[in-house]
Amino acid sequence: MRKLIESTFVTLNGVIEEPQNWSPPYWDEEHMAYNQSLMEGVEGQVLGRVTYEGFADAWLSRAGDPVADIFNAMPKWVASRTVTEWKWNAQPLEGDAAEAVRKLKESEGGDLIKYGTGEFSKTLLENKLVDEYHFWIFPVVADGPTMFQGAGIDITHLDLLGTTTFKSGIVVHKLAPKA
Repeated sequence: MRKLIESTFVTLNGVIEEPQNWSPPYWDEEHMAYNQSLMEGVEGQVLGRVTYEGFADAWLSRAGDPVADIFNAMPKWVASRTVTEWKWNAQPLEGDAAEAVRKLKESEGGDLIKYGTGEFSKTLLENKLVDEYHFWIFPVVADGPTMFQGAGIDITHLDLLGTTTFKSGIVVHKLAPKA
């Protein structure tokens, strides 16, 4: 069975919106190396609509380096009821998004990764479909929506699998849902 990994950038005060505005000063060799190791064994992406649209616009213009080429070629499944034109090697999750992800996890292939946190993440959390979380906590505060703000989620406890600290001040907490 495939594993679903969620990777999310978050500020010290829990903001998740527009990480492209506050995270770039911390992107360095350690950041890149961790991200590359996170991608080992990953063969596809599962994305919400907002992350898909932002990533597609940003990544389609990048090519020629090994990371971008692999990232762009990887199949992507997107939770969306509104996207009508698909690009960036993407397709919609058909029907109920949670059930579609469950079927993807049961299919043959490498692991799946999901970037970003929003409404789709809440659905995955509620349906216990994420096997591993990587919360990248950046040493910055910003104004904006926080993770699961007003989402009405049930209390969910996680086990700490490991912590990685970068010289830049980023701390990644690797967690899994408690059994």
